[in-house]
Amino acid sequence: MMDIGVSTFVWVSPFSTVSFDVLHKVKDIGYDVVEVAVEDRELIDWAVLKKTCRDLGLRITVSGAFGMDRDISSERPEIRANGLSYIIDCLELASEVESPVFGGPLYSAVGKTRLVSEAQKQQERQWCLEHLHQAARRAEALGVTLALEPLNRFETDMINTVDQAISLVDEVGSDRLKILLDTFHSNIEEKDIPASIRKLGDRLVHVQANENDRGTPGTGHLDWIGIRDALQAIGYAGSLVIETFGAPSKELARAASIWRPLAGSADELAEEGFAFLKTVFCIST
Repeated sequence: MMDIGVSTFVWVSPFSTVSFDVLHKVKDIGYDVVEVAVEDRELIDWAVLKKTCRDLGLRITVSGAFGMDRDISSERPEIRANGLSYIIDCLELASEVESPVFGGPLYSAVGKTRLVSEAQKQQERQWCLEHLHQAARRAEALGVTLALEPLNRFETDMINTVDQAISLVDEVGSDRLKILLDTFHSNIEEKDIPASIRKLGDRLVHVQANENDRGTPGTGHLDWIGIRDALQAIGYAGSLVIETFGAPSKELARAASIWRPLAGSADELAEEGFAFLKTVFCIST
């Protein structure tokens, strides 16, 4: 059974304790899961968040925000260390709020796009692997799964495709490092999204179910029936989370190239997106 979720990014960036009214909206619409984007952990009262969600009957998943100072493949060792520290902090927060996953582009910074030499690519990959090994060990101890997300070519030059993600994850070789598929990115980079889902198989641990333009699911050209059938074929039982950006910060807008409203309002996108996913995926809530 797949749960339907929605990211706090739909309404606010950065998410904080003063934004907890969003949680009531999420529940009132009918969602099972709220995905909490951690831009600044200090802005969130995690104990109150956990209690509020428990009282509302909402489950929590945790996602990351990988700015340039949180890049485990950076040339600068202090930035690599900060990136690893951030991932481990988020794993511990995920464990605290009983999130089964912590997801995002763990390997690099969003918006880091360059054409570099093969030698530099390999060096950055080695730095990335070293830190992913360490993060995976902490994930194993906590019982939380890292969910590594390929991004499109306009947001990263490192991991764009499912094949690239599989190669990196398999090289680490931890049961607690798997893959997050965001259908917005897949629409740009994959030849066939349902085929890529089948290829992932049990490596797929989290899905961000986004339309081709990051607008309301069901209003674009994605093959949602094919996506549904592929997820059912691999026995996927995780969440389907809508992640788009209603009021992005300047840094987030620049990284994700969000220059215009993606729906009439955040509430409209969340309500209509939920209704569409519920209908297509035949999920009772």
